[in-house]
Amino acid sequence: MNPIINNFIESAQTSVLGKKNELKLALCCFLSEGHLLIEDVPGVGKTTFAKTMAKLLDLSFSRIQFTNDLMPSDLLGLQIYDPKNSQFNLIPGPIFNQFILADELNRGTPKTQSALLEAMEEQQVTLDGKTLILPTPFFVLATQNPRSQIGTNPLPESQLDRFMMKIKIGYPDKLFEKKLISESLHINNLLELKQAINTNELKSIKNEINNISVSEKLLDYVLSLLENSRIQNSFQGLSPRAGRDIIKAAKTWAFIEGRNFVLPDDVQTILPSVISHRLAPFQTQTHEEDLELTKSLLKITNVD
Repeated sequence: MNPIINNFIESAQTSVLGKKNELKLALCCFLSEGHLLIEDVPGVGKTTFAKTMAKLLDLSFSRIQFTNDLMPSDLLGLQIYDPKNSQFNLIPGPIFNQFILADELNRGTPKTQSALLEAMEEQQVTLDGKTLILPTPFFVLATQNPRSQIGTNPLPESQLDRFMMKIKIGYPDKLFEKKLISESLHINNLLELKQAINTNELKSIKNEINNISVSEKLLDYVLSLLENSRIQNSFQGLSPRAGRDIIKAAKTWAFIEGRNFVLPDDVQTILPSVISHRLAPFQTQTHEEDLELTKSLLKITNVD
């Protein structure tokens, strides 16, 4: 594993116990300039997970709790008229940060959920007819409760497609859960975390990822995945954006593993996280059923 990445993962595991692979996938999503969706039950550490990442990356952080009465202005901000200067002044909302935790996104109304779409796709928001640029880097980590829970509003396909990855943290192993319920050291460790990847390292990492090579055969393999998803009655066909995200995430995963070229194994490792939420034909499905659809697609499409 790349030394900088290894340092990040080891530091993160002092507060996020026993979730090495989930941390690698989340970091892969961030370095690929995507956005991350975490679907899980309350109380498994999603907020701690987000705060740990933000602190190790030294990014400005805001947590937005989505509820059914949250308005788009609560997210974006307001233009307040100043009679002294005869002009409107912007009171920026929490969206004007680098790392956004959109907590329980599917408890917000569709109108408020849609306020995130422009920010996630264009890294900008429109407020009272004015286009405002968001800070760089800009990363949304959204959480959603299982779709079967009371009080949730299914995310539309257009919004799901804007999340590069979806993961599940899951319950901790018995050993780590014993530590969690018997002591609060992981909370203290979160407060003591220091920056693990600085701005210059981040720029260098992204340049290295851009230069990672992808063979024509591997591109053809990803294209076959996309094409096969569109002819299966069980699947909702994958978009070109999904194909682009597969390649970007696979290149980042290759970098994380210390290589300058992509292997088919890289694609298959990141694939469930990149496409499971895009394949689902019905919003009532569970995360596990989404993954089963992904496995079905992998069986249909073979690597040459």
